[in-house]
Amino acid sequence: MSGTDDKERLDREIIAMRVAKELPDGGYVNLGIGIPTLVSSFVPEGKAVFYHSESGVLNCGPLAEEGEEDIDLINAGGQFLQAVPGMSFFGSADAFAMIRGGHVDVTVLGAHQVSAKGDLANWMLPQRGVGNVGGAMDLCLGARTVIVAMEHTDRQNQPKIVEECTLPLTGKGCVSLIVTDLAVIERNGEVLTLKELAPGWTAQEVQDLTGAHLVLAADLKEYQL
Repeated sequence: MSGTDDKERLDREIIAMRVAKELPDGGYVNLGIGIPTLVSSFVPEGKAVFYHSESGVLNCGPLAEEGEEDIDLINAGGQFLQAVPGMSFFGSADAFAMIRGGHVDVTVLGAHQVSAKGDLANWMLPQRGVGNVGGAMDLCLGARTVIVAMEHTDRQNQPKIVEECTLPLTGKGCVSLIVTDLAVIERNGEVLTLKELAPGWTAQEVQDLTGAHLVLAADLKEYQL
């Protein structure tokens, strides 16, 4: 067992909370399945974010409270959403036209792997025979900014940030920011810069769990929430 196996990692809600800080005020944002769906619950007060879904919803609220679920208001993960004034509905063709037309400012996606070049693999796990082609492929190309929110390692504690993806790609060179349970990492070209660390973790410990070289930011700091 390595020296970091029993160290505390940040939970999914903290990852989502950190990602929420990156969303632009007045931006059109698409949230993928998994950790990204939690982001809508942590947008700072006073910031307006218009959520978009491939299912044909724009300007939906955060996740619905128990007892307030509406079967017709769901996100990409099938979770129930709150209704908000100005909410609009349309067909999937129009929803994808928004993505392909460059009208989505930010998408937040989960990942199986992210490479040093910003390649994203998140749709297929060949060893498990599990995969689903969906909106992520369009979002990687059409969204102006792609943020990945994920655990730093997989269930076998193997790095999910790698030099080259070995899993089938969803998009090439599309990821600009990676937020994990250990770190915040910015991608510029083929350079991954370690910007923030989870409390109690060192840069070397994060590097040891990363399959690609990390450059330390001059102002490297603890996770900023």
